[in-house]
Amino acid sequence: MKTPTRTLAVIGFGPRGLGALEALAIEAMKRNIRFKIDIFDTLDVLGAGPNFHPEEDSLCILNIPVRILDIDPPACMSDHIAPFAEWSATDYGGDDFPPRADLGAYLEARFAALRDTARDVFNVTHIKAKARALSRDDGWHVTTKDQHYGPYDEVLLSPGQPATKLDPQMKEWTDHAQDHKLDLLHAYPGAKLLAAAHDWQDKTVAIRGLGLSTHDVLRLLTIGLGGRFERGAYTRSGREPRKILPFSRDGLPPAPKPATAEIDRLFDPTRGEIEAFKAALTQAVGQDPDDALKTICAALVPPAMRILAECDAAQSRPAVEQWLATERDDPGAQDIQDTIATLRVTIDMAHQRIAPSIGYVIGQIWRKMQNDLRSGVNGAVVAPDTAIAIVGFDGALKRYSYGPPVTASEQLLTLIDDGLVSLQAVEDPDILMEPDGWRLVEEDAALLAPVMIDAVLPNPSLENITAPLFKRAMDEGSITAVAEGFGAQTRPDGSLVDRNGTVQNGLSLLGRLSLGSVIATDSLHDCFGASTHRWAAGVIDRST
Repeated sequence: MKTPTRTLAVIGFGPRGLGALEALAIEAMKRNIRFKIDIFDTLDVLGAGPNFHPEEDSLCILNIPVRILDIDPPACMSDHIAPFAEWSATDYGGDDFPPRADLGAYLEARFAALRDTARDVFNVTHIKAKARALSRDDGWHVTTKDQHYGPYDEVLLSPGQPATKLDPQMKEWTDHAQDHKLDLLHAYPGAKLLAAAHDWQDKTVAIRGLGLSTHDVLRLLTIGLGGRFERGAYTRSGREPRKILPFSRDGLPPAPKPATAEIDRLFDPTRGEIEAFKAALTQAVGQDPDDALKTICAALVPPAMRILAECDAAQSRPAVEQWLATERDDPGAQDIQDTIATLRVTIDMAHQRIAPSIGYVIGQIWRKMQNDLRSGVNGAVVAPDTAIAIVGFDGALKRYSYGPPVTASEQLLTLIDDGLVSLQAVEDPDILMEPDGWRLVEEDAALLAPVMIDAVLPNPSLENITAPLFKRAMDEGSITAVAEGFGAQTRPDGSLVDRNGTVQNGLSLLGRLSLGSVIATDSLHDCFGASTHRWAAGVIDRST
C-alpha cells in the first residue's frame, strides 16, 4: 500500500535545519515515505543561516580547523556534493581556519545537493516569511504576517538565535546611543561593522567581550582597514581606530587551541578513557547535581594524569582532583594570572613551548569528548537540576575547550604590544554614560569611547525571547522552560513538552533554545549530529 505524503514545516533553516532534513532524507528514502516540506525563513540563502552567510566578511572565521571539521555529507549524497575541503576552491591545509562565508557557500550548495538527492521523497517549498504563530486543530498550522499555512503533520523549530530582549545594560546603552547619535554595533554581520569602521579613524572603540567574536572584530578593525601582521609585529595602515578597549567580567581571554595536528594529538583520550567517560555519563544523568559532577570529574582524572605525565608536566592525583573540585564549586578561581600573562602562557602551551597546565589539559580532553557528552546527556531524560549543573560545568570549561586559533591569540598580544589595544579597563570596568560616549573606569584609568561594539552572544534564555511565535507559544503553554534562564523542555528526539508535562506530538525544537534539555548546542558538529537523527527517527515512527 502506498504511504500517503506527510507534511512538514521547518521554521528557521540554517545548518541545523539542513542537518535535520539530511537525517530525515536518509530514513525517508529507506522507507519510501514522501514529505511535502515548507521552509519558513526570511533569508535567500538556505542552509547557511546568518552566522555563515556567504556574503559575510572573510575575516570572520571558524574557531575549528579544517582537519576536525567533521561534517561530511551522508553517503547517500556523495554523488552530489563532496566534503567541504574537497568542494572549496581554496586549497586549505589541515590546520587552516576557514572563513565563515566559505562554509556558508558550501552549506547553501549542500542544501541544493540534498534537494537533488531526495527529489523522489521531498517536495520542498521556500516561504520567505517569518512564522509568527502556531496553532493546532486538524494538524499544526503556521501563521505569517499575511497568510496561514497548513495543516502540517510535523513542525520543526530550528530558529538559531531568535530576537531577544536586550539585557539591562544593553537596553540602557541602546537608548543612550540613540539619544546622542553614538555608534553602538553588534559584532555581526562583520561586513556592516567594517563599513562603519571606516569612520572611526580618530575614535576610541570599546568592545564588550573577550571571547571568540572579539577576535573577529579585531581582525576587522585592523586587517580589514589595511593593517598587516608580519614577523611578529603589526604595521598600521593609518585607518585604524585611535584605540581599542576590550573588556569582560574577568578580563581573561580564552585559551587557544593547540597549534598543530601533531600537538593536538597529545591530548587525545584513549579508547578505554572514552568508554569510561561514557559509562560515567550514563551514571551521572541519573544522579543529583553534586554527585553527577563528581562522577563526571572522576572520569577525567585518569586521562588528565596520563597526558600531563606524557607532556613532562606530571601532577599528583590529589592536585588534579583538587583542580576539578574547585572548578565545580568556583569555576575560574584557579585562573589568577592577568590578561597578558594568560595570553603568553596559553600561547606557549598551544605551541608546546612549555608544559600544559591541569586546566589546559582538562579543557582539551573536554573538547575531544564533546560528541560523547552530547550523546550521553542529550539522549537521556535528565532531571532539570542535574542538567543545569552539567550545562554550567560545560559552559565554564569553554574558556579552554572552545578557544580560538592560536594565531588569533598571537594577534591580540601583538596589538597589545603595539599599543593599539589597551588593557587599561579590561576587567569589569565601571561604565559611565556621557554625551560623547561611554567612559570606562577601572582603578585609576578612565577612558572615553564614542564607539561601543557588543561581542557577547545572548544567553538562550526562553523568557527573554521576543520573537512573536515563541512568546505566544509560551503564553499558551505549548513551550515551557526547563528553569529560569534556560531553554525549552524537550524530549531526546526534540519533541516539546508543554506546561502540563505533556509531549506535543509533532512539534519539535532543535538547537540552542533547548539548552538545559540538551547540552553543547553551540557547535556546528551538533547541527549534523545525533540530535537530528533522533528527531528524524521520531518523525518516521509517527509516520508509519
